[in-house]
Amino acid sequence: MIIHWHGQSAYTLTGTEHTVTIDPFGPFPPEVAARITFDYPPIAPHPADVLLVTHEHRDHNAVEVVTGDPHVIRSTAGRFDSPLGEVVAIASEHDPDAGTARGPNTIFVFSYDGLRIAHFGDFGQDGLRPEQRAAIGDVDLVFVPVGGGPTIDAAGAAAIVRNLAPAYAVPMHYRTPAIGFLEPADAFLAMFDDVERADGLEWALPAERPPATRVVVLQPPSA
Repeated sequence: MIIHWHGQSAYTLTGTEHTVTIDPFGPFPPEVAARITFDYPPIAPHPADVLLVTHEHRDHNAVEVVTGDPHVIRSTAGRFDSPLGEVVAIASEHDPDAGTARGPNTIFVFSYDGLRIAHFGDFGQDGLRPEQRAAIGDVDLVFVPVGGGPTIDAAGAAAIVRNLAPAYAVPMHYRTPAIGFLEPADAFLAMFDDVERADGLEWALPAERPPATRVVVLQPPSA
């Protein structure tokens, strides 16, 4: 499986049979763009078999960039059939105030190329609730926000990764040269001994599983 980072929380996963895109972003409305820095290059239109949207914010829900006829699961909780098999969509919140500040968020969990994968979207709660942890189950690869502000911060993200104990954790939604409203990933990375920095926007999962969680940092896209 190859992971391609588009920036922010947007990824395209390419496996042996299917392609999955998660949380593609689009341009912000002018009134928002005037207040924040978001300079990732536009995501090039591309096909996918499955499209997952964790919540309805413009840096996560630009479904129009995915072409073809993808199977779409969009910002709702439940258990859904898909070309990948069952996708578990777990209700969560974008903030620590029961979603009253920034709204709902979805954690997606699915099996793909022999791995169990979790994408946390803009998870902003103060930790996982027991029923959420039970619904996630055992996972091999976790995408987790680490930049604070509208989501959990480095400490909150590290606590989730340690709780889930995946083989791989990929930080997302943090400050880069393209983003001006989040914290860098440095504090999160400092909490782990095994950190691998990819050479570019893409990373291929190795065949051999690491003995403990390996944090994988992809290079951010630049204009």
